[in-house]
Amino acid sequence: MTVLPEKWPDSLQADDSDGDSSAAVASWLPGPLVRKMLVVACLAIVLAGAVAAALVSYLAGQDSMQRLVSQQDDEVELVARLLASKIEQSQKVLATAAEDVSPQILQEVAPSQHLLQQMLPTLRFFDAMQVARKDGTLVANLRLGEVDKPSNLDPPERDYLLRTLVEGKPLVSSLIGARRDDARIMFTMPLLHGQGRVIGAIAGVMRLQSQGLLPHSLALPARSDSRLIVLTQEGVILSHPQRERVLGSVRDEPGLAALFARWQQDGGFSAQRHSSEQDGYVVSASPVAMPQWLVVRISDAQSMRAPLLGGARRVGAVVGAAIALVMACAALLMLWLARPLALLRRQALALLEQQAREQGAAGMHERADLGADAGHWPHAQGEVDDVVRACRQLIARRLVSQHNWDMVVRQLRAVLEHAPMGIVLTRGDHVEIVSQQGCRMLGYTTRELQQLPLQALFAPPEGGGDSRATFEQVHQAFSVHGAFEGEFPLLRKDGTTLWVRAQGRTTNPHEHVTRGTVWVLEDCTAAREARQQTHWEHNHDALTQLLNRGAFEQRLQRLLDERAQRVGNGAGDAGAGVLLFLDMDYLTVINDLAGHAAGDDALRYLARLIESEVRQQGWAARLGGDEFAVLLPGCTLERGRAMAEQLRAAIAAWEPAYQGRSFTVGVSIGVVAVDARQGRVATLLHQADMACYAAKRAGRNQVVVLPAGQAATASATAAVASK
Repeated sequence: MTVLPEKWPDSLQADDSDGDSSAAVASWLPGPLVRKMLVVACLAIVLAGAVAAALVSYLAGQDSMQRLVSQQDDEVELVARLLASKIEQSQKVLATAAEDVSPQILQEVAPSQHLLQQMLPTLRFFDAMQVARKDGTLVANLRLGEVDKPSNLDPPERDYLLRTLVEGKPLVSSLIGARRDDARIMFTMPLLHGQGRVIGAIAGVMRLQSQGLLPHSLALPARSDSRLIVLTQEGVILSHPQRERVLGSVRDEPGLAALFARWQQDGGFSAQRHSSEQDGYVVSASPVAMPQWLVVRISDAQSMRAPLLGGARRVGAVVGAAIALVMACAALLMLWLARPLALLRRQALALLEQQAREQGAAGMHERADLGADAGHWPHAQGEVDDVVRACRQLIARRLVSQHNWDMVVRQLRAVLEHAPMGIVLTRGDHVEIVSQQGCRMLGYTTRELQQLPLQALFAPPEGGGDSRATFEQVHQAFSVHGAFEGEFPLLRKDGTTLWVRAQGRTTNPHEHVTRGTVWVLEDCTAAREARQQTHWEHNHDALTQLLNRGAFEQRLQRLLDERAQRVGNGAGDAGAGVLLFLDMDYLTVINDLAGHAAGDDALRYLARLIESEVRQQGWAARLGGDEFAVLLPGCTLERGRAMAEQLRAAIAAWEPAYQGRSFTVGVSIGVVAVDARQGRVATLLHQADMACYAAKRAGRNQVVVLPAGQAATASATAAVASK
C-alpha cells in the first residue's frame, strides 16, 4: 500500500511544459473551476441567509433571553451539585478511613507510622490527616505522606477535632487560613465503637484550590462578559476567574455587591436556585448546602442580548424549506461545473484497476510510462490540469517508493538470515516470521514454522504435565509485567528439549500480547545444566538466580587484588570500575497488599530486568532482601552514572499488576568508583550503601553519586568500624 504525502513536494509542481499552468499553481488565487463554484456557493448562501434573516427577524420573540437565563441557571445548579458531590465524596473517603482505625491502633504508644502505612491511599486524596483520641490527645498528624509533630496542628483545626469529639457527628469546617496558598477546608468524622460510643475522631484537610475541591479550572473559561464565582455566606470569594480575587470580599465585585447585601438583609441564602437582573447584570445563584457556599454566575445583560436573533419554531419549517431549495439549485450547478472532476475520478479508478492487474501478473514491477498509456486524461483549464499533472508524477514517485520498500524488505531479510540470536514474530498466538538462527535452534524450516501455533513449540514441564501450563505462565507474565523476561523449554522438531532465555515485547504497548509480539531467544541449555551443579547453587541466590553476596564479594575482591597488583607493577591506575548499590522502593507495599508470593515474583522479574540491562558490561548480585549490587569493571564514573540512570528509568517504567491492582515500583541507586587503593570490599560496599541512603533521603527513585570527599569519610568510618 502506498501512503500519499500530506504535503506535495515541489517537484510535483514544477515538472510541466505549460508555463502558464505552472504560474497558476504557484499563485495563491484559486483556479477557474473553484472560483466558479465559490461564486455559486456564495450566491446561494447570501440568498438563503437573506430569506432566513427576514423570516427569523419577523417572528423572533423575547423568549430567547429567557432561554439563555434558564440555561445559565442550569449551569450554575450543575456546578453547585458538582461541588456538593465533591464534598460528599470527601466525607465518604474519610468515613472509609475511619472504619480502618481500630481501638487497638488508638491505644498504641506510637501509632503514627502504623496509620501512615494503613492510610497511604487516603493520604493521596487529602493533603493532611489527623487522628485524635476521646480525651483530645492528637495521636497522628500526617501531612503530605509524612508524619508531622502534633504541636504543628493549627488551633482552628484542633477546635474542629474537639467539636467532633463533643458533638459526635461529622463536620465540614469554614475557611481556614488567610492566604490563598494556605487556605484549606477540614472534614472531620467521629470514630465510633460498640453501640455508637465515640472513641476518637479523624480529620482530613484539603487545600481550597486543590483538584479535589475548588481547582482554578472550575472558573474557566474566563470571559469579560461572564464570571463564575464561589463564595461563602460571609461574602468571602473562594473561586474566581481572576486569581488575585480569591479570598477577596464580594462587596468589591461589580454587579454582585448590592445583590449580596440584599440577600443578607433577607436572612441569607435561600435553599433554591434563583436569578435576577440588577445594574445591567444577569445573576444566577445556587446554594451548596453542606459547607453553606453559593455558586454565582454574573453575566453582562447587554452582551447576552446582543447576538440573539431568536429561535422561532413556528417558521422553522418555512426557513428550512427555503434553504433546502436554494441549496438544491446550488448543488445542481456545482455538479454540472464539477463534471471534469467526475471524469478524472473515473480515469483514476481505471488506472488503479490496471495497476492491480499488472501487479498480479508480473509481481511488484510497474511501468514508468503507465501514466502516459492509461487512456485519455480529461482536460479542463485550472484544477483538472493540475491534478492530472500531479497524478502522472505520483505514478513516477510510486515507482521510487516501491524500489525503496523492496530495499527495506531485502535488508530485513538479511537481518533475519544473519542475526546471531533467534528472532520470532508472533501474531494471534501463531508464528509469523522466524530468523534463520531461530530455525536452526528449533530444527524447522521457515515454511514449517510459519503459522504454526505458538503453544505447539512449548515443551512439557520437567516434572511432567501439559505444555499449556508453561504457555499460560508466559501469558500471565505479560498480564502482570507487560513483557516477558525469563526462561522456558521449547520442543525441537526431533523431540528434544531446548531451554531458551527469552525476551518478549509487544509490538504495540497498548495492544494485548496475542495481537503481536517480538521474541528474542538465546540458547541457555548449557547454562541451565551448569546451574544444576552444587557449586553453582553455592554461589547463586535461589530465588533470583543472581550471584549471592558471598560470590559477589569474592569477585569484587579478586578485581581489587588484580588491579592493585597492576598498579604496583606500574601497569595502570587504581581505577577498577564502578559499583552500583540498588535498594527497591515500595516493594513492601506489594508484599503487604498482594502477598509474599507476588513480592517474590516481583523480585524475580527485577533480577531479570537488572541482568538484561548490565550483563554485557558487568555482573549483578542480590545482597539480600530487596537490595542488589552491580559491578561494572573498567567503567568510568560518568558512564556508571548513565548506566544507573538507565536502570532507574527501566524499573520506574515497569508497573506490575497483581490481584487486579497496579503497583508502582522504584529504585534508589548509589554509585561509587571502585578504587584498588582502598583494598577492602567492605569499604566499597559501605560507600555504595551510603550513596544509596542519600538517594533514599533525597526522595527515592533517584541516582546519587558519592562525591570524593564523602567517599573518603565513608572509608575512614568503615575502617574504624572494622577494628
